[in-house]
Amino acid sequence: MDRGWEADPSASFARRLGKSAQESGESKDKSGCPDIWELDNGDVAVIGREHTEAYRSRLPEGVTVAPDERLVIIPGRMLRLAKPDIPDA
Repeated sequence: MDRGWEADPSASFARRLGKSAQESGESKDKSGCPDIWELDNGDVAVIGREHTEAYRSRLPEGVTVAPDERLVIIPGRMLRLAKPDIPDA
């Protein structure tokens, strides 16, 4: 099945978007920290808490999570702090 976009697992981490979890106050140590990274191919990697099953039955109309996808949650503040690093479309 052709889904159009596929993640490229050979892409490397290029730069953090926003601040680290320690800098933003979202984590007290270096383990289990949410993060947002731009990859060298322009894709974005998000590290967060996996909650696919908790949300699966409550997904909005038209939203699906494929078997090879996971729904992750990050603090909203981290995304807002990343906004200056994200170019406009």
